[in-house]
Amino acid sequence: MNGGRLIAVVGPSGVGKDSLIDGLLAAAPALRRVRRVITRDAALGGEDFDPATPEAFAEAVQRGAFCLHWAAHGMQYGLPAGVLQTVRGGADRVANLSRSALPRAAEVFPRLVVMNVIAAPEVLARRLAGRGRETAEEIAGRLAQASKPLPSGLDVVTVVNDGPLEHAVAQALAALQKERA
Repeated sequence: MNGGRLIAVVGPSGVGKDSLIDGLLAAAPALRRVRRVITRDAALGGEDFDPATPEAFAEAVQRGAFCLHWAAHGMQYGLPAGVLQTVRGGADRVANLSRSALPRAAEVFPRLVVMNVIAAPEVLARRLAGRGRETAEEIAGRLAQASKPLPSGLDVVTVVNDGPLEHAVAQALAALQKERA
């Protein structure tokens, strides 16, 4: 085996990426989540992450603290540099990534698996409104981005997450097992 895999979970806002990751972690104990650094206020909730000011994030980029970093939705996101060594050492890691970060992620992680999570537009709208983090205008903007295509040339598995979460987790596990073989 040539090292582990970075499993990049992508999809539109509200599709349930973090819920799917939680389900995967519960079902596959050897899999670990990458804790991201984000220029978001920790009080806004969502996933467990390391908050950073924009200035501290920029300094971290200059120090080489990230193996991968990108901007999306007015924030900066980064994966700690140590993740690359862990994956190279044979471990699988899962991270919530932006579709825009995928080309660079494929350069950094040779065994990148993109898990594209999809759901019906009405499900996305309901979930976004329910989490209470965005204004109606921000929700509309996120929904407008929902059908944005993935970059070509990637190893992609698609998981439908608009029904029971257990079904999406089962799809994801089956796809990861097939990808591992």
